[in-house]
Amino acid sequence: MQLKNEVQLKQYRVPTYVNQLIKSLKQPHHSDSRRTLLESPLSWENYTEKFQLLLYLEESQMNLDIKRYNIPNEDSKFAVLKRDKNKKLLVLEVPGKDLSIIEGIKFNVEFTINRLTIRLQHRAAEFATLCGLRSVLFPDETPSHLKPELPHLKLFDQQLERNPEQYQAVQQIVAGSSRPAPYLVFGPPGTGKTVTVVEAIKQIEKTQASCHILACAPSNSAADLLCSKIRDHVDECMVYRMYASSRDPKLVPAHLKGCSNLVGESYVYPAKEKLMEYKIIVTTLLSAGRLVSGNIPSGHFTHVFVDEAGHAVETECVVPLAGLLDAESGQLVLVGDPKQLGPILRSPFSLKYGMGVSLLERLMTTSSLYQKNEGVYNNCFVTKLLRNYRSHPAILKIPNELFYDGELQACADEYARNFYRWWQYLPKQDLPLIFHGVAGEDTRESNSPSFFNVAEVEVLMDYVRKLLQSGRKKGLATIGPKDIGIIAPYRKQVQKIRKALEQVGKEFTFTDMNALKVGSVEEFQGQERRVIMVSTVRSSSKYMDYDKKFSLGFVKNEKRFNVAVTRAKALLIVVGNPIVLNTDDTWKRFIQYCKDEGGCTGLVQPEKDDYEVVLRLSALYISIEGHGKTYEKVVETHESVVQQQLDPEWRNDL
Repeated sequence: MQLKNEVQLKQYRVPTYVNQLIKSLKQPHHSDSRRTLLESPLSWENYTEKFQLLLYLEESQMNLDIKRYNIPNEDSKFAVLKRDKNKKLLVLEVPGKDLSIIEGIKFNVEFTINRLTIRLQHRAAEFATLCGLRSVLFPDETPSHLKPELPHLKLFDQQLERNPEQYQAVQQIVAGSSRPAPYLVFGPPGTGKTVTVVEAIKQIEKTQASCHILACAPSNSAADLLCSKIRDHVDECMVYRMYASSRDPKLVPAHLKGCSNLVGESYVYPAKEKLMEYKIIVTTLLSAGRLVSGNIPSGHFTHVFVDEAGHAVETECVVPLAGLLDAESGQLVLVGDPKQLGPILRSPFSLKYGMGVSLLERLMTTSSLYQKNEGVYNNCFVTKLLRNYRSHPAILKIPNELFYDGELQACADEYARNFYRWWQYLPKQDLPLIFHGVAGEDTRESNSPSFFNVAEVEVLMDYVRKLLQSGRKKGLATIGPKDIGIIAPYRKQVQKIRKALEQVGKEFTFTDMNALKVGSVEEFQGQERRVIMVSTVRSSSKYMDYDKKFSLGFVKNEKRFNVAVTRAKALLIVVGNPIVLNTDDTWKRFIQYCKDEGGCTGLVQPEKDDYEVVLRLSALYISIEGHGKTYEKVVETHESVVQQQLDPEWRNDL
């Protein structure tokens, strides 16, 4: 028998009024009841209605963005490509009963979004109130229950015993100290969030015979990592990795196939009774909706864990809760960092009205349970991990002070973090941190609205060559392309860097040059490299308000700065215009630190008397060398600014 769909998943089509609402939202003084709803703080009373309206706005923008991939052909026919039942082929569906084949006939190719992900979130928002999740989503801020006695645990990963914060988090989760409120593990960069949650899952499975655990993450890669680590000390027959039928079988790790629903080249879903026999089920947030549709009883799962919870839209996070978790007896554990980037949204209105705030961040910023009282967190509800096992202290210093109250401790392996202490190209020896000032220019091509900066690309390639040359010299640390990452905020800059790297690869005859990852900050979140280079691109203050409005670029965006500079283990190189970057308090602090410590090179910050004049010239888009710039013709488009500049992945990781 296979899992049946017993719980309805409605279509949740975008209502006709949404297009008119979008038009009215562009008018600052226009007001109506729906705008009032969007502008109201999220509450239990408006929870379903507000989130469903936000989802409608997001889907409307998705429908516009997907049109970018259409391939029109004049005087052509229209047909639809759909997957066959085996998911292996695309079948051409031609309208009408009579089928005639004409050689050389042309077709329009039009793409549509996968609405299943949106529909699952609509149902979650609706079921949240129907299933009474108030104590989970809006926990009581005056808890009356007594602190439970914390268990003494023999850990599977004994390294955690030397980390008091990780050990404390595991103890509190096993004891259920926050129930019915969620327990939060606040994990800054490189502090071991995932190993902490994995240890907690193993301890619950070991000590609580009646437990059933649902472990989720926003992406398949993160869910695979969770499952791999859980299986290390848990009986394989007790762990089940459930994939969506849309997942490419080739992407399923070989070591997980035996405990998954992949059979041969296709996926099967065991009957409800069989699924309920497993102690631990691992899936993505959205694929957990299959368990809701299958009518797994509410309360069957005693614990729901969400790793990387800060990356998910709140309605995604609610998919494994609404209909599955009993609000009073169940335990939700959220793991992540609200100081790093949240979910990527396409609609400027869904972003503006709060959909970009994850459940993790909302709880930490609005509920007193998760905020510091007299400088400390209540460890019955939240643990902040403090030991960073990734970065050199110089790299960690500024983000630690700006975002983590200076509490992080640099605990990375000394050999690994000191690879580049004495690199010959450092402005100052024993400081593996470089800010390279460049007076480039923001450029756009006529067929693209995305920005790039040629001068910064040239500087980056110079550093890439120096790093690869150094790795070939006797006595110096060996380094290959896979050890280097380059981060840029705009898709056109990413493209220009990749193109330049092709030439560098030819010079060095590397066969794995593609292993040098180039991408946006979002693509690097959760990752690390021995060397990270950052191209900030902006050389004119003209577009800074534009970036801030749409949450783009590095200027005026603390979270993007935080993620970018905390990916590096041993060497961080930032390339940018200090004049523009110094208009942002975060970057100003970083550049001043580099300057004070001797880590600056290239274009220097003007003296104070000249600074205001230079900044005004920058705002006018006039070169500080005196050469005027010409404005580029930019293609008009209905695409979201996010798609134009970032080209983000579609949120369809089922």
